Amino acid sequence: MAEQANRLRKQLESANFDPQNYVKNLSQQSDGDRDLQEHRQKIQTLADETAQNLKKNVYKNYRQFIETAKEISYLESEMYQLSHILTEQKSIMESITQSLLSTDKDETAKEMLAAFPKDTEEVKQRTLTTLLEKVEGCKNIMDTPGRYLVYNGDLVEYDVDNMAQLQKVHAFLMNDCLLIATWLANRRGTVKYKYNALYDLESFAIVNVKDHPPMKDMFKILMFPESRIFQAENSKIKKEWLEILDETKKNKVTKEKHKKEEVEVPNSPVRPEVSVSTNPFDDKETNPFDSEEAVDLSLEWIQELPEDLDVCIAQRDFEGGVDLLDKLNDYLKDQPVNLRVKNLRVKVDERVRQLTEVLVFELSPDRSLRGGPKATRRAVSQLIRLGQPTKACELFLKNRAAAVRTAIRQLRIEGATLLYIHKLCNIFFTSLLETAKEFEMDFAGNTGCYSAFVVWSRSSMKMFVNAFSGQVFDSKESLSTAAECVKVAKEHCKQLSEIGLDLTFTLQSLLVKDIKSALQSYKEIIIEATKHRNSEEMWRKMNLMTPEALTKLKEEMCSCGMSSFNQYTGDDCWVNLSYTLVAFTKQMMAFLEEGLKLYFPELHMVLLESLREIILVAVQHVDYSLRCEQEAEKKAFILQNASFLHDTVLPVVEKRFEEGVGKPAKQLQDLRKSARTIRVNPDSTMSQV
Repeated sequence: MAEQANRLRKQLESANFDPQNYVKNLSQQSDGDRDLQEHRQKIQTLADETAQNLKKNVYKNYRQFIETAKEISYLESEMYQLSHILTEQKSIMESITQSLLSTDKDETAKEMLAAFPKDTEEVKQRTLTTLLEKVEGCKNIMDTPGRYLVYNGDLVEYDVDNMAQLQKVHAFLMNDCLLIATWLANRRGTVKYKYNALYDLESFAIVNVKDHPPMKDMFKILMFPESRIFQAENSKIKKEWLEILDETKKNKVTKEKHKKEEVEVPNSPVRPEVSVSTNPFDDKETNPFDSEEAVDLSLEWIQELPEDLDVCIAQRDFEGGVDLLDKLNDYLKDQPVNLRVKNLRVKVDERVRQLTEVLVFELSPDRSLRGGPKATRRAVSQLIRLGQPTKACELFLKNRAAAVRTAIRQLRIEGATLLYIHKLCNIFFTSLLETAKEFEMDFAGNTGCYSAFVVWSRSSMKMFVNAFSGQVFDSKESLSTAAECVKVAKEHCKQLSEIGLDLTFTLQSLLVKDIKSALQSYKEIIIEATKHRNSEEMWRKMNLMTPEALTKLKEEMCSCGMSSFNQYTGDDCWVNLSYTLVAFTKQMMAFLEEGLKLYFPELHMVLLESLREIILVAVQHVDYSLRCEQEAEKKAFILQNASFLHDTVLPVVEKRFEEGVGKPAKQLQDLRKSARTIRVNPDSTMSQV
C-alpha cells in the first residue's frame, strides 16, 4: 500500500504530469465507480499529507526567522556599543590634540593660524566650483560673492505622505543656501547631477525625524507650504547634517546681525545731531540711540522667532504660531520703534502673511467639507486672533454654503415626494442650525458680523427653495402633497426661531409665486370638473345601494363640517341631494383645507378669489336649472339642493375660512346674500354676480 502511494506521489510530482491525460487514462482503466472512489481517496490522502508537511515547514522557517532576527538585534546592539566607544575615543583624541596645539605660542604658528581661515575659505570656494561643474544647470550659483561650500553628501529622498522612496539626491550646503541636485541616469561626461532646488537658509527649518524601523536616519526640511524628507547613509552622517545645518544657519544670522550693527552704529565716537521734527502732529521727539538702548532684541526667543513661526506654519501648529505673535506684540507694545524693531516687524509680517494664507486655504470650499461647522473652528478662531474677523466670517460662510450645496446635491431623489422633502428639510435645517450655533460661538465678540450671517441665511434659503420647488411644484404634484410639504418646511422654520433666527417670512416670500400658481391651477381643475358634472346633471336623488356606503358618506360630510347632513338622508340608502352637488361639496372643502395649509397673508386674495370662483360655478348652475326647469317635482328637488348649498355649505365655508385666516371674508358673505335670491325669487339671475 505504501509502495502504491509513493508511486502515485512520484507520478503527480513529475514535471511532465498532464492532468487531462491522467484523468482520461484513469477513467478508461477503471472498472467502475468504486475504483474511482478509491483512487480519489488516495489522492485526497496525499493532498492532506502535503498540506501538513507544508504547515510544518512554514512553522520551522518561522522559528528560524525569529531566531535570526534575535541574532541580528544582538549584533546591532553590539555594533552600536562599539560605535559609541569609538566616538568617545575620537573625542578624547581630538581634545588632547587641541590641548597640545593651544600650548604652542610660537609667532609663526600664530601667523599661520591667522591666515588659515582665508586659505580655508578659498579652498572651499574652489572646491565648490569644482563640484558644481558636475551639476547641470548651476552656472549662476557662483555669481554671489563670498559664497563657499560648507558640507555635501548623498541623500535619499522619500515621499512625505506615504514614505515611499522617490529618488537619490546630492545636497550641497553653502554658507548662505542649500542646493539639492538629483542623480542623472544618463550621464554626459563629467556631469553627474541635475539642478533640482535652491533654498535660502532663512527660508526653511530643520526637524529631526525619530527612527521608526525600517525608516531610520531621516531628517525633514520644512518650507512653506511644503516639506521634504531625506535619509542619510547612517546615524553618524545624519547627526553631522543636523549639526552643520544648524550651525551654518546660526553663523549666517550672526554675520548679518554684525553687518546691521555696523551700519546702524558709526565708527566715529561723535554722536550725530538728532534732527528735531517740525511736524506739529508728532507726539514727542525720539532719539534713535536711546531707542536702541531701550529695546532689547537680543533675547533668544526673539532671535529664533521667525524660524519658530516657519516651523509652526509647516507643522500646522496654528495656535502655537499665533501665541508667539501675541507674545511678541505684548513685549513690543510699550516699546519705542527703531530700525531694528522695524526690521524684525518686516520678517514677522511676512510670516503673518504666510500663516494667513494657510488659514484661508483651510477654510476654502476646495477643502474637505466633512466634519461639519466644528471643523472650521480652529482656523476661524486663529484668523480672529490675527485681527481679521471680517475675512474669517466671509470664509466661514462660504465654506458652509458649499457644504450645504454639496449635501443637497448628494441627496438621493426618492420616488415619494413627501419622503424626499422630509430628508431635504432635515439636512438643510439641521445644517443651518449647526452653522448658527457655531457662528454664535466663534463670533460672539464681533457683533458686526451678524448682519453677514443674516444675508447668508437668506441666500441659503433661496438654494433650499430651488430644490424644494423643483421637486414639489415643477413636478406637478397634487395640492394636498404640496400642502403637506410646505407644512413640513414651516415646522422646521419654527425650530430655528428658538435660537432667534426666524426665516418663516423669507420662506413664504420665496414660495409665494409657486403656491399662487398651484392654487390657481388646482382651482381651474375643480372648475372644469364641476362644469363637466353640471353638463351631465339629471337632478336625481343619490342611491348609495348599501348602508355601509351611506355611513361612509355621512362620515366624509361630517369631516367636511356638514353636521346637518343627516337631515338630507332618507330611507333605504337614499340621499335627498344630487350627486353633482355632493361631489362639488367634498371637492371644494378639500381645496379649502389644503389652501389654508398653504395660507399666508400674501396669498389672502388669491385663496379668497379662487373660492369665490369655484362657488360661483355651482350657484350659477343651480340658478340656471331653476329658471329652465318646468316640472314642479324636479323644481322642488332643485330648491332643496339650493337650500343645502346656501344654508349649509356656504356658512361652513365662511366659518372655516375665518377660523383659518383670522378674519371674515366679505366677498363670501356678499356671495351668500346674492345666492339667497335663488329661493326667494327663482326667476332671478346670477349672471351678474
